Amino acid sequence: MTRTLAFGALASVVGFLAFVEFTSGVLQGYYTPMLTDIARHLGIHDADVNWLEGAQLMLSALVVPAFAKLGDMVGHKRMLLISTALTAVAALALPFTDSFGVFLVAWALMGFYVVWLPLEIALIWSRSRKLEGRSSITAKAAGLLVAALEGGAIVGALVGGALVDVLPLTVVLLVPAILIVVCFFVVLFGVKESPEPAGGVFDTVGLVLVSIALLCFTGGLAMLRLEGGLANPWAWAVVVLGVVLVIPFILWELRHPDPLIDVRMFRSPALGPVFLTAGLFGVSVLGAQAPLSTFARTDPAVYGYGLGTTGFATSLIIGIYLIAMIGGALLFPIIARALTPRLALMAASVLVGVGFLLFLPFHDAYAQVITNMIVVGVGSGALVAALPAAAASAAPVTQTGVATGLTNSVKTVGGAVASCVFGIALLHGVSGAAAGGTAGSFAGYVTVWVVCGVTALAAAALLVFVPKEAFTDRVVAAV
Repeated sequence: MTRTLAFGALASVVGFLAFVEFTSGVLQGYYTPMLTDIARHLGIHDADVNWLEGAQLMLSALVVPAFAKLGDMVGHKRMLLISTALTAVAALALPFTDSFGVFLVAWALMGFYVVWLPLEIALIWSRSRKLEGRSSITAKAAGLLVAALEGGAIVGALVGGALVDVLPLTVVLLVPAILIVVCFFVVLFGVKESPEPAGGVFDTVGLVLVSIALLCFTGGLAMLRLEGGLANPWAWAVVVLGVVLVIPFILWELRHPDPLIDVRMFRSPALGPVFLTAGLFGVSVLGAQAPLSTFARTDPAVYGYGLGTTGFATSLIIGIYLIAMIGGALLFPIIARALTPRLALMAASVLVGVGFLLFLPFHDAYAQVITNMIVVGVGSGALVAALPAAAASAAPVTQTGVATGLTNSVKTVGGAVASCVFGIALLHGVSGAAAGGTAGSFAGYVTVWVVCGVTALAAAALLVFVPKEAFTDRVVAAV
């Protein structure tokens, strides 16, 4: 009876958290169709929209480890509420400003929503402690949350694209802000706090050190994306400085009794490959979104490549890709049960790699691109759901929030690096008809496909070295 009640309470929590992830998905899909309208509203060039993405990725990489650690210390629900409130305030500021600087700051602050999924997975993991099959339950819950996220992204893209054609931009930008406010009250009244927070003293020095390192690294990458950036020694110097500054952070964390990030987890035979997989996965799931969209919109009659699709036809590709991600997220726990979680993760990584490499011979027809994206989507959906759940099951009891948060942080860093590399690749090699236009080079698109394919296959290879029974309840019980 006690287990039945516990399971029912957990199912109720997952239902409320699914609404949170639906809101997160809306935020990820809603603004994409109106980026050009936002640029005109702010009086900036289309290329300057990249600063919005870069600023949000930078903040995301900073807040996830901090909020994940605080979640373990003081409660995952509490930090979920704080991050939702901050996201809501930022979203409410967007409709009421036409200043690029203010809009940029508010847009960056909206990046707090990226911590929602890691906190939710950690909360579910902590609340399922009395249930048998804890790892399996967490994996299933993660699949449902990711399905809700991708469903929200589909709805957000379709609704955002439809509203921006018929309503003033101020009204359109207000819609997601209202949804986030509703989300706050859903968490406040519908979700109970995780039991037995770990407590401790927050590692402020560690946060400052990692923040400076990430700011230098991502700032240097941003400088490399500017014209002449590759030849700018200062840009490279800032990137190298960001990497070097990781060393004092690691040394401090190793000496700290309650570190912000337990860097020893990277040496774990189960967790280390998961974090590396997350970083390599970020290359494709975050870095390749814009290039895939712009390739579809490129007119083959003018540039000799691309599909020349309309905005709606492009949104259909995105929608089918997101539906495939939902399928992958829901299939993962089934495949993991039939095989093992480790083999399921490897299979998902291989699907992503094969899907992108299929672009090399098959990219001339609409049906070919959709087929490729379905393969990529199934693998990506499984990885989005599986990586936080795998990290939670393999992490120390007091570090579940940190471990799940690290998968997002490392993924974000991978996406930021890829975004820089792909931006530079698409700018180079433009010739002929493309020289006078705004399309990227075909060689650049080939680079995107190859890098995404190879990094995904490399992730699968890394997982070979993970213990065979990793992320299963047998190992959790032993720990």
